[in-house]
Parts: sequence; C-alpha cells; structure tokens
Amino acid sequence: MFLRAGSCLQYRVEKKFLGCVSLHILYNDPMNAEKQNFLIPAAIIIAGALIAAGIYFGGVNRGSTGPTTDGRPDPLELAKNVAPVSNTDHVQGSAQAQVTIIEFSDLECPFCKSFHQTMRQVMDEYGADGRVRWVYRHFPLVGLHQKASKEAEAAECAGELGGNEVFWKYITKIFEVTPSNDGLDPAELPKIAAGLGLDKQKFEACLASGRHAALVEAQAQDAQNAGGTGTPFSVIITAKGEYIPLNGAYGLPEMKVYLDKALE
Repeated sequence: MFLRAGSCLQYRVEKKFLGCVSLHILYNDPMNAEKQNFLIPAAIIIAGALIAAGIYFGGVNRGSTGPTTDGRPDPLELAKNVAPVSNTDHVQGSAQAQVTIIEFSDLECPFCKSFHQTMRQVMDEYGADGRVRWVYRHFPLVGLHQKASKEAEAAECAGELGGNEVFWKYITKIFEVTPSNDGLDPAELPKIAAGLGLDKQKFEACLASGRHAALVEAQAQDAQNAGGTGTPFSVIITAKGEYIPLNGAYGLPEMKVYLDKALE
C-alpha cells in the first residue's frame, strides 16, 4: 500500500508551499477488511493535515523573496515567471477580472479531469459576475501520457476552426469521454470535433499537419518555468498582483479559500 498525492506527477512537498491536497490509497497486495478500515480514515486525517498546512504555509510565505533556506528556488518567486496572458490564450471570463487563474493541464490526467469540473464550478460562482477569469494552457506529461500532446493539438485545431467557445467545449468533451491515463482512442478526436459542428476533414488535416505542436510545447515549458512539476498546476494572479502557485487538484472549498483571499 502507498499514498499518492492528487497530481499526475508526484512532486516534492516543501515546507515553503504545499500544493496538492488530495490523497489516494493504492494497494499493491491483497489486504483484509480490518486493515483497509484502519488505513482509509488515516489517509483522510493526513489529507486534512495537508490542506491546513498548505493554506497556512501558502499564506505565511506569500511575501517572501529569493531562494528557500535550503537553496531551492522559492515557488512564489518561480510563479512570477509565468507568461503574461495574451491574445493567443484561451480565456473564460472578463478581461477586467480582478483575479486570473492560469491553469496548466494534461487531457489524460485523471486529476486534471476532476479539477476541470471544480474550475467550472469556480467560474459559475466567481466568473459570472466578472471577478475571476480562467486561462487554460497545455502541460502534457509526455513521460506518463503519450496521447496527451496530440489531444492538446486537437483542442487547438478545434479552437482554430471554431473559435474560443468551441475550444472550451472540446476540452470539456475530452475530459467527459476519456478514461484518462492514455485510455482515449485517437479515433475519437475527429468524432468529437464533428459532434461540435466542425468540418471533420479540415479538422483531420489540421491535426495531421502538427502546426500547433510548437504552441503546446511552449506552454509546457512555460509551466516548468513557473515551477510546475505535475498536473494540474495553476498560478493565481491576485487583485494585488501577487502570484500564488497551486499544485494539484484542489476542490471547490479549498479554491474558495484562495480566491476569497486573492480578491481582497
């Protein structure tokens, strides 16, 4: 038995910042019911402790600068390296929003799939009145998910042919149909496009050309420059211009804590 953080790539937990708070119990050998009944509540307790620690340390170190005391870069400083929002980005919400969430995601990551639903709830609550905007960027973890890069390119083709709204619909549809972890049949990509009203032949030609591969790679590099080591990885830009990195699939209650603080 071992525990895994709620991210598609396990990352180092640092005192300076704790990101992902969701823990999943994975079993690699048969266990009796008594042991399972003990371990599951224990994992819940650990998860609760990480939530509290993550919020606490994130707030305490928000104003710190430079490297950590052990020589590693400060995640709060690394987050400032994220590329500014531009007209090449896919955005939901008002350009005048007080807070921006830049999310880096992998379409075959199960935690990204979960976080996508959380972010849709966030936008229902914070985006409708113009307080928050959501920027989606690609961060395919090619070492884990070989299909993720091409799926990211497919989403860009959908956006090229149908515009920003269709891009978002395509992303949502992939998350709905993929079993995650490279479980989506590539033959589904043009079917999804056709289902959204796109010309299937034009979509297939776009995908075959690979013309969006460079953009996907650049966004993945952007995530790493900003300190991303797994997915989902997000950077919140607050109303005061602070940059707050979030590693992992936070739930709505945790996101509300960060966003309410970011809006101050």
